[in-house]
Parts: sequence; C-alpha cells; structure tokens
Amino acid sequence: MFSFNKDKQKLEFYPKAFDNNRRLHGGEPGFFPARWKYFKLAFTNFIILQTLFLVLFAYIYGSLYQLTDRVHKLHVVFVDYDGGIIGTAIRDAYNGLQGRNFPTLIEQTPQEYVDVQALRHVICQAHYWAALFVAPNSSSNYNDAITGGAAAKSYNASNVISFIWNEARYGTTSDGSVAENILILTDAAKAALLPLYTTSVTRSNSSVNIDLTDPNAVSVIAQPWQLQSINLKPTTQGSRLIYNTLLIVLVLIQDFFYLGTMNGLQSQFNMYARLYPHRIAVYRVLVSALYTFVGSICTTGMIYAFRVGWAISGIQFVEMWMVIWLFGHLNFLALDVFSVWLPPPYVPMALIAWVVLNVTSVLLPFELSNGFYRWGYMIPAHEVFATLIDIWSGGCYPSLRYSLPVLFALEISSLILSTLGVYRRSHFAVLAEEHKEKEFRERVDAAIAVQRKQQKRRESMARKSTLDGGDISPERTEDQEKEEEEDRKEFEEAERKEIGREDFEDRMAAIRRGPMQADNICFPIFNPERSRTGLSKSRTAG
Repeated sequence: MFSFNKDKQKLEFYPKAFDNNRRLHGGEPGFFPARWKYFKLAFTNFIILQTLFLVLFAYIYGSLYQLTDRVHKLHVVFVDYDGGIIGTAIRDAYNGLQGRNFPTLIEQTPQEYVDVQALRHVICQAHYWAALFVAPNSSSNYNDAITGGAAAKSYNASNVISFIWNEARYGTTSDGSVAENILILTDAAKAALLPLYTTSVTRSNSSVNIDLTDPNAVSVIAQPWQLQSINLKPTTQGSRLIYNTLLIVLVLIQDFFYLGTMNGLQSQFNMYARLYPHRIAVYRVLVSALYTFVGSICTTGMIYAFRVGWAISGIQFVEMWMVIWLFGHLNFLALDVFSVWLPPPYVPMALIAWVVLNVTSVLLPFELSNGFYRWGYMIPAHEVFATLIDIWSGGCYPSLRYSLPVLFALEISSLILSTLGVYRRSHFAVLAEEHKEKEFRERVDAAIAVQRKQQKRRESMARKSTLDGGDISPERTEDQEKEEEEDRKEFEEAERKEIGREDFEDRMAAIRRGPMQADNICFPIFNPERSRTGLSKSRTAG
C-alpha cells in the first residue's frame, strides 16, 4: 500500500489518487462551468464569513469600549451614622477622586437607613453595588484616642468604617471596580483626617492636644481605622472567572454537537419519511431533555467539585442544576430552530453568532456597557446568570421576577418552532422520496421502452426473413448495428438527464465492464455480441 514506484517516481499509498484517466486540467473548456460555480460560491462564503466575524468582533469589543469611563455608573450608598470629622474626611476624599472612572458615592441620611440591617437589605435588593458607612461615635472616640491614655489603649480601629457588598454579583467587577475603589477612597480619607482635625481645632480656638509620647496615640494617628468588609457572599475561587464566559460557551457547543448527531442519524435512517411527525417530535423532546439533564448534572457537579471552600448548600446545588438544565434545553431547541429554518451552510454561522451574543450579554454588568447592549435582557445567558447569582447569594440578587419569565417564554417559543420544524422536515422528506420514486420509474420505463423497440425490430426482421424463405442470419448487418447504436445513444441521453452526467458515466462504465444483473434492469447493456434470445431473456427478467 505504501510503496514507491521508481518508474513513475511517486508514492502510491493512495493509488487511485494518481489515476488520471478521469481527471481534467483546470483550463479545459469542459471544466469552465463547474469552475465558475465553485469560485462564485467560494467568494460568496468568503465575504459572508468575513463580514460575520467583523460584526461579531465589533459587537463584543464594543461592549468593552470605554469600560473605565463608565465606572461612575456603579452607585455606592454612603451613610454617616457618626456625623463628625471622619464623615467629613470621606466627603473631602471623594471630592478629590470623583470622576468618570470612579464609582458614584450617593449619601443618604441615617433616617433613611436606620441601621446596618437596612443597608444589608438594600444591597441584597441590588439597589446599590455597595454600602459604605461610618459607625456612631467614631469621631469622638478618635479625638479621645489621639490624646493618649486609656482611650488610646482601648481604641477599636475596626469599628469605624465598614462597607457591605456582594462578591457573587459579577465577582471581577465587584473586586476591581467597587471594593478596590472603596479602599482607595478610605485611604485618601485617612490622609485628610489629621489636617481636618487640626483645622477644626484651630477654628474652635482650642489647643491641639495630641500626645506623641504615647505609642497607642501615635498608632491611632497613623492608622485611624481598618476598613471592614461585610461580604454577603465571598466568591474568591479561581473558577469564578469562567462562570460567565466558558461555562456558557461549553453548554452551547455541547448541545450543538449532539443536535448535529441526532439530525444526522434521523436523516440517515430516513425517519422523517417513514415515521409519524408527532412521534418524531415527542422523541426529540424526550431525548433532548434527557441529554441536557445529564449534561446539566455534569456541569453543576464540576462547579461544586471545584468550589474550593465556596459555601454551596444542597438546596442551592439542586436549584443551580435545574436552572442550567433549563438553559441547556432551551438552547438545544433554539439551535434546532436554526438548523430547521436556515440553509445548512448558515447553521454554523448562526451557532457562532448565538455564542457571541450570549457571552457578551453576561461578560459585564450592563452598567459598564453602552446602553444599546441592554437588549441583552432577551438573551437566555443573561437571565440564567442573573438567576445563578440569586441562587449563589441566597436570594440577594432579586432577578427572578424577569429572568424566569424570559427563560420560559424562550423555551416555549423554541419548542413550538422546533416542533413545526419536524413537520417541515417530514414534508420535504416525503417530497424527496416521491421524486426518487418518480425518477426510478422513469428510468425503468425508458429501459423497457428501448428493449421493446429492439424486440419489435427483431420480430419484424424474423417475419420478413420467414416470408423470404430464409433463416435469420446470426450475423447482424450494418443497418442493425447502426439502429442499435442509435437506441443506445437515446437511452444514454435519457439517463444523463435524470442522474447527471458524471454519475451516469460512472454507472455506464461499470455496466459495460460486466454482465447485466437483475437489479440493474434500469441500465441495460447494449452488447452487439448478444443474440436475440439473450435480449428476449433480459426483457423477461425485467
């Protein structure tokens, strides 16, 4: 098989690849029509694919465009329960940091949020990204501590400034754009605190009483507070980086691969033309539900297995699995709709477009993207991720009022269109079968008509020879051979129109190489050496 022919100077591991009996040069006139069609289709797909990916790149990069300039759309509520110099330091520091690349600090009164529990509730309702507050009596404790003595020794720097946030809500955004900027704000407030203290004392015509000999007082001056983080759902595991990226992509690809397998098998076994459409529809729904059921368990199991101490209860595991199952089945049906109603060459294009649209809808919170991208509320990935955040944080991201209705609306509409697609496939499968049967009957009728014509001619010649008093000569005249050649050409022309030139030439060449078989009655052999008896038997077998 893998031999080297020294005469031909070529490898013959694929010998038919070097068989040039049927091959053409690209410049031969007979190849011009096919070559034109090939380049036309190739160029058309070239333009379509390049345009598609250009649009998709523009779409996904557009969602990230000027990201830092939209950080100010992340709102942080600030409540000063102290009403003293520390709150003033926070305000002064914010005035210096305020800008498009810094979260917006919205101050509310203690009467609006009477205690820390009220702030936890407002963050749990996702009204703000974080809540920053100053504890009561923090300024008076600070003033007493810097004078030294027992007040400096008992000073609690951890009970001054705190902030509440939910790290499960877009963890990378919460870490980088919210928590980090709040830390920058409080550090800037530390630097402004002592000058504010001295200025306020000077304005009150009081003496500055700071005990620099007391180590505890010096410590309070250097570190007036330690920012306390009240994280509603710590989410620090490394796998969180792919929850809103690769997780979505893999679920979609997983569904697409099995959908292609199921469609291929049903077409291979001609089920659409042989079974009732409603049975096929029920079968597809059950199989897709089972497939996505198992796939969602595997996906949820991997999230749970690599949680690295992330607190997930058994109820949350089940809820997460159910939501991912719904997402998987919804996308299975959506991709099936694409495969039904789009031409086959465009189905992979629809897949990649669907993947990009889904990933872009959860790549960032909508506050950090252009307002145009808010149409992503209609995309299933955004609703699923919002539901997952609500599950992970124990209900501290109330999105179910809109996420579940959108998911179920997409599920039902995709199911309806997918079921209609089954009837559409069945309709065209039956039409294709009827067309094949019609072509087969026409070929058989053409073959029988030619054979009957030849038989009538021979019977006519036999009667004529009998009337002339002679026997039928075993040798055929030139006129007979000419007539049979014309019949052969007539039949070949009919076959060429039915099955195409290339397929016809392959079949005719195969027939001429061997004797005619009973199952090839639609391709009779015009062999000049056969006798009238042989032709008669062939007709009888047909």
